[in-house]
Amino acid sequence: MEVPVQLPPKLGPVFSGDADVRGAYGGRGSAKTRTFAKQTAVQGMIFGSAGISGQILCARMFQNSLNDSSLEEIKRAIQDEPWLMDYYEIGENYVQSRDGHIEYTFAGLERNIDSIKSKGRILLAWVDEAEGVSDNAWTVLIPTLREEGEDWHAELWVTWNPKRKGSATDKRFRQTKDPRIRVAELNWRDNPKFPAVLERQRQRDLNERPDTYDWIWEGAYATVVAGAYYAKSLTAAKASGRIGRLALDPLMRLRAFTDIGGTGKKADSFVWWVAQFIGREIRVLHHYETQGQPLEAHLVWARKEGYSPDRMDIWLPHDGVTHDKVFDVSYESALRRAGYTVEIVPNQGPGAAIARVEAARRVFPSIWFNAETTEAGRDALGWYHEKRDEVRDVGLGPNHDWASHSADAFGMMCIVAEDTLRSTGPQGALARRRRTGMAV
Repeated sequence: MEVPVQLPPKLGPVFSGDADVRGAYGGRGSAKTRTFAKQTAVQGMIFGSAGISGQILCARMFQNSLNDSSLEEIKRAIQDEPWLMDYYEIGENYVQSRDGHIEYTFAGLERNIDSIKSKGRILLAWVDEAEGVSDNAWTVLIPTLREEGEDWHAELWVTWNPKRKGSATDKRFRQTKDPRIRVAELNWRDNPKFPAVLERQRQRDLNERPDTYDWIWEGAYATVVAGAYYAKSLTAAKASGRIGRLALDPLMRLRAFTDIGGTGKKADSFVWWVAQFIGREIRVLHHYETQGQPLEAHLVWARKEGYSPDRMDIWLPHDGVTHDKVFDVSYESALRRAGYTVEIVPNQGPGAAIARVEAARRVFPSIWFNAETTEAGRDALGWYHEKRDEVRDVGLGPNHDWASHSADAFGMMCIVAEDTLRSTGPQGALARRRRTGMAV
């Protein structure tokens, strides 16, 4: 059947032809959510008019009640079109077709993912706000979409505002060349009915919140998050041209600053920031992070990049001198046996994490980044933020998550850098002259 639906031009290819997955990603004000909500109603009407009965599942990762669901969005999309209102019956807590063929159901994937397996005949599943959906949730949901008939099969529709390049949603549906996955980027300028009130808000964000503007409105990955410790520092580094292409100085030593991980799937990540201290500049050339790999794997990477013992020294946190839980050897002794010069950064004691943050903020104006090889590390710095008790509205210190390992190694680098800059400054030169008995 033909229905009078006007789509944003970029969604024309998404909703044409046969596909297993259809989706859209992008920033605020793009109308992707309203468009997909309306398209679910259109598709439901097509199914019902053909005598096909079943459910349209609308899911989000987090849904504690219908107030957190897409129910209101579905209602408004249907109410926009009189011909859809003729087909659907809308109640306070439900939407269903008047002919009894189509019923909307709503679910949260975080808590109710297993219950989806037992749901009845799912004709279509639409997951909105899908950025935070876990790989496990996708693994459970997708096989439930197995209904098919003559010239049709159950499909998955996905809409999201991308935040992390490595998210499960982004990997599955954006970073793929599968021709049966049809997705498009949709932003505010692609919305022919972009409202004036949103344009005013967009302009305010552009002028007042430039560090998050691209993510909120332009569909870019988030390089910083609200409340991130280094949000302003990263924005300033980008604005002043300190994120670009850097060349290694062959006459200067390399320094690698480490956060120690371990072996095994659940181990913390191992991180290296590789930098050169040149004058009063810290030139960050490389960020390396991996999980669950033995030390030899890190050394193989270092040798591959040309970071051999005759060119690079390594700084370890204070726990680098302790023995590995599996092997009777420490990172310090193992790296020394590999030929590297190793320095141990003393434990800063209580408040060490915040001390690293404050040192990094002070040193940041002197830091330059090689853009291509530090992107993942800068993503971590842009995410690293305070954990808060929302009830008491108090800070609980740095949040320990995927970003904290890179942030810890970066903060340690900045503590060493600050000590180095202090010792090479005028006061440091004066202190050295006094210690050596030189004239002052």
